[in-house]
Amino acid sequence: MRMLSALPLLLLAGCGAAPPAAPELPARVLILTGEDAHHDWPATTPVLKALLEENPRLQVEVLEDLRAVATTDLSPYAAVIVHFKNEDPAVPGRAAFERLDRYVRGGGGLVLVHFGCGAFQEFRDDFEALVGRVWFGDPPPVGRRHHDPYGPFRVEPVTASHPVTAGLQPFSTTDELYTCLVGSATIEVLAEAHSKLDGDRYPMALVRRPGAGRVFLSTLGHDVAAYQAEGARELYRRGVAWTAGLLPAP
Repeated sequence: MRMLSALPLLLLAGCGAAPPAAPELPARVLILTGEDAHHDWPATTPVLKALLEENPRLQVEVLEDLRAVATTDLSPYAAVIVHFKNEDPAVPGRAAFERLDRYVRGGGGLVLVHFGCGAFQEFRDDFEALVGRVWFGDPPPVGRRHHDPYGPFRVEPVTASHPVTAGLQPFSTTDELYTCLVGSATIEVLAEAHSKLDGDRYPMALVRRPGAGRVFLSTLGHDVAAYQAEGARELYRRGVAWTAGLLPAP
């Protein structure tokens, strides 16, 4: 009986049948947060985490101690999310920035959420070289403003060839329309919005490939209400998946 029970397995082996494919493991993602004097990060962080985890291929963790970034091993993570705007130049500090820079250029994924573009102002030139566009600082340059007044506007994808925006439809949201990005590094703009104040169009989402890494930056996400637009949620799910090395999927 034992020989008969083993026969189907022998036949399968003889026919060259492949074993069942192992299930895809979730990609680990780390949100760096814990400081932003201009935004309610304790409220938005769990909302961001929850919407990303609607993608079962993403396993999201949170680090709220920015002092620990300089000594945190980032290698287990497929992507790191900057969800802070530090006020103290020493926190997270130069060592933390260099660790993040090495991680990204070595093949890691990096996501900047809303005012994350204003992090590392003390190393702004280096930060810009990594992520492509950053907050221009305070006070604003002559003739510039930080953003349009908080309110409704429409976000429109500008390319269908990138995996993040392929098939993504224009959507309306209520948020801050950022007009404050500066930089000259090579980027690809994925989505824009039209300012009602000056008539210009501004990037709402962009990507960059520094070294072997991937960067996704979106200026959306001022408050909890700004994450209620399904288009904004989908844009972040796709952007994080892409930076984590996954093919974005609705």
